[in-house]
This record gives sequence, C-alpha cells and structure tokens, in this order.
Amino acid sequence: MSTDRREIDRIVTAALDEDAPWGDLTSETLIPADATATAALVAREPGVLSGIEVFAAAFRIVDPAIEVERLAVDGDRFAAGDVLARVHGPARGILTAERVALNLGQRMSGVATLTAAYVAAAAGAVGAHARIVDTRKTTPGLRSLERQAVRDGGGRNHRRSLSDAIMAKDNHLAVLTAGGVDLASALRSARERMPHTAHLEVEIDRLDQLDAVLAGGADTIMLDNFGLDDLREGVRRIGGRAVVEASGGVNLDTVAAIAATGVDVISVGALTHSARALDLGLDIDIALAGAAEAGAPAETSALGEPGDDAGRP
Repeated sequence: MSTDRREIDRIVTAALDEDAPWGDLTSETLIPADATATAALVAREPGVLSGIEVFAAAFRIVDPAIEVERLAVDGDRFAAGDVLARVHGPARGILTAERVALNLGQRMSGVATLTAAYVAAAAGAVGAHARIVDTRKTTPGLRSLERQAVRDGGGRNHRRSLSDAIMAKDNHLAVLTAGGVDLASALRSARERMPHTAHLEVEIDRLDQLDAVLAGGADTIMLDNFGLDDLREGVRRIGGRAVVEASGGVNLDTVAAIAATGVDVISVGALTHSARALDLGLDIDIALAGAAEAGAPAETSALGEPGDDAGRP
C-alpha cells in the first residue's frame, strides 16, 4: 500500500517551497533555459528501495516536462552501483528538484533498509511469529512517508495518530492512579464510550497490573521494558485473551530473543527515529542546446550525497 498521491504532492510541495521559496537562483542565472539533462539515480550502497514515487514527484512538480523512468519499485533490494531510475528533461528543473528528491528518497530508503534488518532478525527466532511495527516517533511532517518506508521494508504500522485508537500509556495510568480511579473500571467505562470500530491498548510495566487490564477488556497489552522471563510469563498469563506487544529495549541484538518469547507484536521506535539516510546519488549529464553542433562535450557531474560533507550542498 503506497502513500496517496495527494499526500505525496503535499509533502513534496512543502519541501520544494522550503528549498526554493523564490526559485533556484543558481540554476536560473547560470544554466541556459534550453539546456536539457539526463540523470541516473545510483545506489552507492546496498539497501531496500522506498519512495520512488516521491522521488519522481519532486521533478514532476518542479517541471511537468521532466520524465522519470523507474527501473526499480518500492520494496526492491539493490546493490551498490545499481541504477534505480533515470531522469530526463529541462536541466534547470532537474537541478532545482534533485536535492529534495534525494533527501526524501534517501530518508525513506534508510528506514526501509533498517526495517528489513529488524524483520529478518525477528524471523530468525525459533517459533517466533511477531510482526515488527513502527511507533509515532516519526519526523514531524513526514509520518506518511516514513510509515510507507516501514511497510516497504517488510514491517507493519502501529496507530497513525492519537485519533486512531485508545492507547493508555504509563502517564495516563499515573493520572488515573493519582485520582484514585480503579483501572479496570476506567477501562470498562472507556470501552462503553469508544466507537465499536476502535481498538483499546494498554501499556503496563509490571506483571501485577495484568489482572486489572485484562478485566478492563484491553484488546492489546503492551509489555514495556520487560525482561525476557517476564515477557514469557506475560504471554502465558494473557493466554490469547489479548494481543501481546513488546516494547522498549529493542535493538538488532535483542529483537530475536524478544520474538522468541511468543509476543505477537514488537514495536520499534528506532525504525524511524534512528534510521540513517541511505547513500543514493544523482549522476547527471548536461547537454546544452546546440552544443553537439558546436562540437562541445557534455559536462558530467555527481550531484548526490548522503549529507553535506561532499559534493554540492
């Protein structure tokens, strides 16, 4: 399931407005209006692709005359040196869009690549069936794209926003406890008021909270920062009466052992808050109108980099 085109255009347009609020002064003063260019999106390292439509949208929005040929699709694995797309059209537009196109493509592919590593690690645990899911620890404004990147990497999505489900976390429980409210009664009351299509999840950090949460009718119980023995005990005591989610202390070294405890879901904030941008580059050939007749050679340059420490900022 890809991000809706309208959502992609909204995010990409905002990024382009940020990057070139009054146009691209360099390209408009330095590059002839009739110059055309052909560019290749090249992987500098192996990974999992995400955001190819987002990459293409940046060029389309800047100049509809720019054509993007997609040579790979979201979710594809690639090796260093693979060409993932080709871009052709007016050089000014390509140069204006390339930084935003790369920034978003690198970000999304980085999230997808990290997610794929977690999914593979969890799948390697004997008897495990846990799905890897994201959290709301996303980059503000980019949640839709980062959630897609998680899916492209083989993961699943948690709730999208605070409006999507009832999720009572530790601070909610602390407020209830301070007010002397019985947890089981509070959860039953919440279920009576919530829409019948909504989902009720409760986070606990101690096994002695389980009975009240089960009595309150939670659909999912999150075991937060539990040790492996307590995770196994929690799964045993819940006994299929609710979905069991593990969270906290999850990394690539621990995820397989957590999956092996029998939990149903493992939520990993690192998928989005700690993923690094994957190294993708845009290699471009600029051909000025009339240059061939004049015998002038085309200029070739590499315009992509993972950060601002190399190439053009």
